[in-house]
Amino acid sequence: MLKISLILVLLGAATQALAASAQTNSPAGCNVPEYRQLDFWLGDWDTFDAGDSTTSVARAHVDLIAAGCAVHELYEQTDGLIGDSILSFDPVRKLWQQTWVTNRGSLMVISGRFKGAVLTLEGTMHFRNGKSSLQRITWKAEGGGVR
Repeated sequence: MLKISLILVLLGAATQALAASAQTNSPAGCNVPEYRQLDFWLGDWDTFDAGDSTTSVARAHVDLIAAGCAVHELYEQTDGLIGDSILSFDPVRKLWQQTWVTNRGSLMVISGRFKGAVLTLEGTMHFRNGKSSLQRITWKAEGGGVR
């Protein structure tokens, strides 16, 4: 299993303003509390490997799309990798799902649930060369950032 450990550090104070705006601009169908569970992640972030909190390896921009019914992430690594993802809450299955694609031909579809304040999604990453890798990714607010 490929393991990616990144720490995100909030650069601006706009996160709470984005979350408040999302609550007032969401259509009635997306006003259940689950749709706001990832509001802590909204904003512009520098990302760091877990063992090095001084050298940013990527920038991430995270915002709400589809009138607040989904979360969009644009992730750009310093080595040229670009990843784009959409996370959405499925009220029928009561879980979150992320679809992630990269400029290097990879595709990942993962899903899971919040347990307490931690979202854990699992699934498979498919690479352009035909190989696959199981993935487990977690998100949680930590201090002024996201881990």
